[in-house]
Amino acid sequence: MTPGASIVTSGLRFHATPWSLGVAAVLVALVVGVAVATARRSGFRPAILALEALRVAIAVLVAFLLNQPEWVMEERPREKPPVVVLVDASRSMDTPDVRPPDGGAPRSRRDSVAALADPAFFAEIAERYAIRVETVGAPAAAEGAAAGTDLHAPLESVVRRHPGLRAVVLASDGDWNQGAPPVQAVGTLRAAGVPLFAVPAGSVVPLPDLAVSAVDGAVTGVVGKPFRVPFTIQSTMPREETVNVTVEASDGQTFARTVRVAPMGRTEDAVLWTPASVGEYTVTVRLPERPEEADPGNNTRSIPVSIREERLRVLIVETLPRWEFRYLRNALSRDPGVEHSTLLFHRGLARPGGGSRDSIDRFPGTIQELSEYDVVFLGDVGVDDGQLTEEDCRLLRELVEFQASGIVFMPGWLGHELSLESTALGDLLPVVLDASRPEGTGTPIPGRFALTERGEASLLSRLADSREENAAVWESLPGFQWYAPVVRAKAGSEVLAVHDDAGNAHGRIPLLVTRPFGAGKVLFMATDGAWRWRKGVEDRYHYRFWGQVVRWMAYRRSMQKGERMRLLHAPEQPEPGQVVALDANVVDAAGEPLQLGTVTVTVESPGGDVETVRLVAPGEQGAWGVFSGNWTPREPGSHAVTLACAETGDRLEGRIFVQGVPGEAIGGPARPEVLEELARLSRGAVTRPEALSELPGLLAGLPEPAPEARRSRLWAHPLALALLVGMLGVFWAGRKWQGLF
Repeated sequence: MTPGASIVTSGLRFHATPWSLGVAAVLVALVVGVAVATARRSGFRPAILALEALRVAIAVLVAFLLNQPEWVMEERPREKPPVVVLVDASRSMDTPDVRPPDGGAPRSRRDSVAALADPAFFAEIAERYAIRVETVGAPAAAEGAAAGTDLHAPLESVVRRHPGLRAVVLASDGDWNQGAPPVQAVGTLRAAGVPLFAVPAGSVVPLPDLAVSAVDGAVTGVVGKPFRVPFTIQSTMPREETVNVTVEASDGQTFARTVRVAPMGRTEDAVLWTPASVGEYTVTVRLPERPEEADPGNNTRSIPVSIREERLRVLIVETLPRWEFRYLRNALSRDPGVEHSTLLFHRGLARPGGGSRDSIDRFPGTIQELSEYDVVFLGDVGVDDGQLTEEDCRLLRELVEFQASGIVFMPGWLGHELSLESTALGDLLPVVLDASRPEGTGTPIPGRFALTERGEASLLSRLADSREENAAVWESLPGFQWYAPVVRAKAGSEVLAVHDDAGNAHGRIPLLVTRPFGAGKVLFMATDGAWRWRKGVEDRYHYRFWGQVVRWMAYRRSMQKGERMRLLHAPEQPEPGQVVALDANVVDAAGEPLQLGTVTVTVESPGGDVETVRLVAPGEQGAWGVFSGNWTPREPGSHAVTLACAETGDRLEGRIFVQGVPGEAIGGPARPEVLEELARLSRGAVTRPEALSELPGLLAGLPEPAPEARRSRLWAHPLALALLVGMLGVFWAGRKWQGLF
């Protein structure tokens, strides 16, 4: 604090106690008595009088220091201390759910605290404080505004921005959705002795509303193939609603669906759209507006979809040509979007690999050969003479982890899959296997699949368009009479189906289990009876299931793919604030994976902000030409991305769609508990909008802040000690000179 900006006062202060005062008084009295007696005996000789006066002075100095004297200089600011009023200006403050005490029409949250934005509201304390009003959050009408409110940043920086801050008033609905939790900023306020006075606006009960909260379709599809458009409707209506949902594609196709929406919850449904040509499309899900809705603006949501030609490469590796292998190969051979190769490790074959038109005679043993495959099916094979090697397993693991391919484990009664647990593929297995019974379990009575809650919602297990029809299909499928020795699913795995009857100490036996691994996906199919699904319906369910498996597992490899570059991102349709993992595969002009290089991703947001992310090749991953990094979107919409490599000069352009709507939602519940916690931890108070008139009085009742003080402790100062020692030395020398020793 500079002298010109403050008032400086100084003075001497003591930290005396009754004990120190008593001891000092007794000491001085005794010394004075001894001095008077000694002077009288000497006949009041001048030399003795001087020595005794020095004795009394020493006693007085000791008594003075015994009461801890300090020289204190205090500085008080000439200017009035500031009180900062933070008013939430985000879109959610337009929610009309604040009812006045007189029972009139509800006001918006913004209007209920609008008086705080007027410095005249604090007229009664204007002589004492400097009122400074600031806004937090993005205004509802701001162009390109951020999608919500960050309460942490302004609270964390307010002490630094306003020297001498006395208090903070925060008027908000507590609905923050950006930045760190606001409570993390309380430490800064408490350390500075600044209380926060909270004014929570809004009701904790949401207003009636229907909203399209999500459209979770894939970002790429295949021309001529049904494209599933799943959507979620969020309802805060007090009763069940029947709505007519319209799904529009930019190619002119329109679909209508009647959906019964559950009250105060989420309802999921989907439609199928078959694009007729390759291109970039927009799919829009629309709800009809209702007069009682709080925010009709959230009744529509769109996503971009890229439709491409499909050509997937699949490798099937098996030992015996069992029925499951034969029907799987037939299903894939009849799929126009799939090109498959097969490899049989059967010792009795006349020709290596199987000898058929689609057979290969050896396992792809190099990076270049194996990376051509989008999905690999591993049947009843393991690490054995004439089967896979440890090096093959390592290549398969890296194919999934770094190249975003998929792998399907399809065990059999020979139990070869158990040998994979000790290889590089062990971490990919999504289940724990029982080594004591490698042959699995055969049953005379057919078992059946029972979908889990995850399985009912998964695209992978969708054999009918609606959940009800899909559940009925799975219940009607022919059963199986053998299943693998599965003990339980591993942590991080997702169980889509379990045995309808058999179980163990961990619950029902998992039969259909998935898990992500690196950039790719893993599926474990614990039975070999899917070929029986053709009974009575031919290819209807069997072909659909395996077609969905192949496309589901190969999906990420088709995202934004160029001739020598591929850019993958997860999740596929992130939300603002969600970390997006970026993985790029880059090869050089010779077709070899790039070992080292400068690979960047430039992202341009819908608002025009440009951000560059440097991708790196950690560890030995460069052997696959893999470069990884992270990016966090800050606003919703379609973001233009450009992948570039300085060494090869290649560029790949694409888009990443971020879900969400600009600004916060209107009609959502307020979160007063957030503001109440801030006030409690900062030793402030809470004032409701209907009692705003009490706020100036609470601020007026704050104690005056302690002035900035600089203290010099005289009782512990080296000069005071030197003076006392010097006086004692002179006193001792004088008595020696007078012959008193």
